[in-house]
Amino acid sequence: MKEALLYTRLEENKLRCDLCAHRCLIPEGKRGICGVRENREGKLYSLVYGKAIATHIDPIEKKPLFNFLPGTLAYSVATVGCNMTCLHCQNADISQSPRETGRIIGSEISPGELVAAAEESSCRSIAYTYTEPTIFFDYAFATARLARERGLKNIFVTNGYMTAEALEMISPVLDAANVDLKSFQDDFYRNICGARLQSVLDTIKRMHELGIWLEVTTLIIPGHNDSDQELESIARYISGISPDIPWHVSAYYPTYRLTSAPPTPASTLRRAREIGQSAGLRYVYTGNIPGDDGENTFCPNCGRKIIERTGYRVGTVNIQDGNCAFCSTPAAGTWS
Repeated sequence: MKEALLYTRLEENKLRCDLCAHRCLIPEGKRGICGVRENREGKLYSLVYGKAIATHIDPIEKKPLFNFLPGTLAYSVATVGCNMTCLHCQNADISQSPRETGRIIGSEISPGELVAAAEESSCRSIAYTYTEPTIFFDYAFATARLARERGLKNIFVTNGYMTAEALEMISPVLDAANVDLKSFQDDFYRNICGARLQSVLDTIKRMHELGIWLEVTTLIIPGHNDSDQELESIARYISGISPDIPWHVSAYYPTYRLTSAPPTPASTLRRAREIGQSAGLRYVYTGNIPGDDGENTFCPNCGRKIIERTGYRVGTVNIQDGNCAFCSTPAAGTWS
């Protein structure tokens, strides 16, 4: 255990956690919604500091990040726990286990050991992913600071449900993020995810303002968030912040507790991509349908293919010094 960052002491040994947008009020002996931060005698402790439930070497495209160091490897790490309760969570066995079982499991791996493992694996970055990095913020922050010293990049793959204080604290060592914008309906967030929409929208805007390279993913679920109106609302919100923010529209497959909806047709993703482009977004990608043309990166000026992809594999790259190799138009992203 480690005393947690970002909390406020209240009367009668109660605490307010200031890490995520829930801002849980936690009585003595209890945990927050995430299930991994506990009030012990008026102090808040992280129960997952240094306790990794998963580590893996991934292509950075799997995060997904397409305009950030394409073709490189990311050392991925997670602990148990999450601050959302998504009914369609693909990693529910680890994200929901502290809440459902009360148990905290994982292997003891220090921040220094994570950084060393990333270096030994020839990874260019460390990705805090699989569950929600906000809930293991203390562990991620300590690791990210060491990683920065060693020249490694740091990436959050996040639901975006964090406070401004948390984002401002991590921002000096956070290079990139992919934020799940799950819907543009607050009802969807409340009923499907146990959260609220506005806090996620605020995080997306703040990340861009802080200079963190940002990409956004929407998992499209038939009958829940796949209407043209909703997809257009999402695309216009992103484009209003910056048309250079890549938007990934991904296919849903039935899982966990949301199994009534059918898998997302490829035609829906292609329609979403067209909607995003019509809204002014310059980089819109289709996900979970390997081989689709929407996996590639195209120059927003000349329309030529500047990065070729199949699944997580990167083929020909036609970017020179950050510009399109064909017409010299700058390509938004981090390329080296």
